[in-house]
Amino acid sequence: MKEKIKYYTKEIVLFLVVMTIFANVISFYKSYDLVKQPLDINYEFKKDKPILIHFWATWCPTCKLEASNIQRISQNYEVLTIAVNSGSNKDIKKYMKERGLSFRFINDADGYFATKFNISAYPTTFIYDKDKNLVFSDVGYTSTLGLYARMLWAEI
Repeated sequence: MKEKIKYYTKEIVLFLVVMTIFANVISFYKSYDLVKQPLDINYEFKKDKPILIHFWATWCPTCKLEASNIQRISQNYEVLTIAVNSGSNKDIKKYMKERGLSFRFINDADGYFATKFNISAYPTTFIYDKDKNLVFSDVGYTSTLGLYARMLWAEI
């Protein structure tokens, strides 16, 4: 019995490692098409702080999984989310309230910002350093730990 548990544990760990590598390769590949430029959104940000810009949608299943990670990051860092093609402000606020989310958002109802940044998959996250230069971009799910690590790196 112990040998079976050991075997299945190894198989599960191997599967998780392979899936993590696969997900990161896909994210890296998809991020090539993103617009990689200094931050160009007319919004009031704190000076000398890194910024996380997060593109998401209420209809996106992966965005729903990642929303709590963004919520946690928003409590310690400068975060602005952009809800793409997700209905009215009222619709988005209702969606967020139902899920206990309170991070700031811009309603990109017509996809203006998504087009400007060449977003083709959701969620997509950009992290800018204190000088508003892009230091990370990521397409797909990112864990809270991964987001914190990237934000810490952007602070250096």
